[in-house]
Amino acid sequence: MVSSSHEAMHRIFQEDPGIFARTFDTLGIPFTDPVSVSLLPTDLTEIQPLERRLDTLLQVDTAQGGSYLLAVEAQGRKDPGKHSSWAYHLSHLYAKYAMPPVLLVVCQDETTARWAAAPLHIGPPQWRTLTVRPLVLGPHNVPAVTDPSAAARDIPLATFAAITHGKNPNADTMLRALATALKTVDEDTATVFRELTELGLGKTPAAQIWRDLMAIDLSFFRSETSQKLREEGRTAGCVEGHAQSILLVLEARGIGISQETRDRITDCDDAEVLRHWLSRAATATRAEDIFARE
Repeated sequence: MVSSSHEAMHRIFQEDPGIFARTFDTLGIPFTDPVSVSLLPTDLTEIQPLERRLDTLLQVDTAQGGSYLLAVEAQGRKDPGKHSSWAYHLSHLYAKYAMPPVLLVVCQDETTARWAAAPLHIGPPQWRTLTVRPLVLGPHNVPAVTDPSAAARDIPLATFAAITHGKNPNADTMLRALATALKTVDEDTATVFRELTELGLGKTPAAQIWRDLMAIDLSFFRSETSQKLREEGRTAGCVEGHAQSILLVLEARGIGISQETRDRITDCDDAEVLRHWLSRAATATRAEDIFARE
């Protein structure tokens, strides 16, 4: 079963593919900033009944006119079968798209990251037919973003750093910086990166720290915290909608509504009762008739 942490670790590159170039620029491996990025199908299934999928696949076009494929794999632990799968993926991508592929592996622990970074040589010792050299990002080389102003300057990178360092005992410092930075952007953008952060942190202790920060902020996002808050919001919205519908029906039928009746309708917080009143509003001769059997 694919974990939420696994999904967030590669999906963040869909939100801002530029993280790839910016991060490796700090490591002395320059990649030209993209001028456009296309999200490509991740299904590499062949005609034979053998399904192969990448986590994220992007086509990156640069200002110099060159293009390359960026295959992103989120790796949570050592997997002896992964190296051969990656070799297949890269060969298939090159044959299918006629573009040079780059494999990026993102990890949350240093042991897995260093295992993933080891090159795979395919072929006899005297002639290496193919060598797979993944680029790897993990807590050993992704800089921690602990300053709110730095996080605000590059929220996608700050989010990725917070996720990558999610198992760090000092992760709360990064999360607080990110939470502060998210208040500087529009709600839609903040919502995306709030959710990615919670999903990316998975079941780490840092995830509870993040949920507590977001609960204090009362921000609506689609993860575990948001589901509870959103349900409360849906209930409140349903109640308010029913109350307004009752008043509109009565007014449309030309029935006068006293202030006492209006207050009783708008003060009611029971959605089921309001639904009964709404059905009666369609036939009532007086506004007060909707309460007749209460």
